[in-house]
Formats: sequence, C-alpha cells, structure tokens
Amino acid sequence: MARNYELDDTDRKILALLIDDAKMPYTEIARKVHVSGGTVHVRMARMEELGIVQGATLRIDYQKLGYGVIAFLGIYLLKSSMYNNVAEQLHKIPEVVNINYTTGNYSIFARLVCRDTQHLRDVLHDQIQLIDGIERTETLISLEESLNRPIQLQ
Repeated sequence: MARNYELDDTDRKILALLIDDAKMPYTEIARKVHVSGGTVHVRMARMEELGIVQGATLRIDYQKLGYGVIAFLGIYLLKSSMYNNVAEQLHKIPEVVNINYTTGNYSIFARLVCRDTQHLRDVLHDQIQLIDGIERTETLISLEESLNRPIQLQ
C-alpha cells in the first residue's frame, strides 16, 4: 500500500495478543486491551486492508501427521532473471512450504516438508530438478527445530 500507517500502543497490544493466540476472540482482546470489541474489529480491518495483517495460520506438528522430514533447499539458478518462473513452478509443488529469494550462495532458499527421505528424493528428482532455470540444488535436512516463533513487537 502507498499509505504509511503508524501503529499505536493499542494496535501493538492487539497484535501481540493475536501473535500469541490467533484464535483469541475479539471480545477477549477488547477486555484485555480495555477497548470495545468494535474498536478491535475496526483496527484489525484497517491493518488487514493495509496489508499489515495477512491472515492467520495454524502451527502444525507435521511429524504427527506422517511428515517426518523437514529439508532446506539451496537453489542455484542459471540466471537470476529466471527467478519469477522458477518461483512460480515451485509454488505448484505442495511439499514446498516456503520460498525466499536470497543473496549469497543461493538464489533461492526453500523449505520442504516430506513424509520421509524417499519422498524428499522423489520431490527433488521428479519435480524440482526438472524445473527450467535451476542449475543445481543443495539439500540440508533438519534434525530438530528448537525454535519457531514470531518476533515480539516493540
């Protein structure tokens, strides 16, 4: 959005509560922030309209659903101008859950969630490495995620 919006203390308190628990009802937020439920609703609508808030997500323990391998993939592109096409193709692969255009050794750094190492191999071999514009990839398998948190608003 072209307009800048400066968050005030009330906005920050609302966001902090939702960062901690995205399912918290607006009425409970209003009680904790000492404003009306309507105020919370209006402020959230404004922050969504401005793109500050972009929906809510669930934190899932993928391992409990049978997806025990989290991998990070460094992708080298043939040319940086191929990024948009490669990213578009990666979006089509359900196991790719995060894509970042980066500086440094890799052009793209992606996160994948797979059932097991064979599933990861299949996704890499049968889908990702066939994408036009990818020169090569490097895969790092996560052994454990010990921290995954949002930033605390100041």
